[in-house]
Amino acid sequence: MLRKQDLDDTVRNPIDAKEAKRLLEHLETWKGRMSKQWKARANKNQAVIDGGDPFGYAEVYKGLSQLEAEGSLRASDRAHLNHSLECLVDELAAALKKTPDQARSLINKRCARVGQAAA
Repeated sequence: MLRKQDLDDTVRNPIDAKEAKRLLEHLETWKGRMSKQWKARANKNQAVIDGGDPFGYAEVYKGLSQLEAEGSLRASDRAHLNHSLECLVDELAAALKKTPDQARSLINKRCARVGQAAA
């Protein structure tokens, strides 16, 4: 339940198609790294997810995907990886008028390009 007077501070408009394309570009080009300390990483990722910024979701997803490729993830990392992916899928599917599977495919392609460029 949300009080009416808190609506403007809590709810944002969904992204549009132009911003969705910028989001996919950000996902592909972001070069940040996750903290090696799991507790600091988990706290930061949770704060980013709670913040509701789609570009933050992209950074959490990409950073944790990179960690996953390097080894195994902790349970909190896996939960943040899955949650950030679902948030990205929801944002992109709505903005680009795609199905969730199509949005997930776009995300995977953008992340795969980065892996190919590094190889």
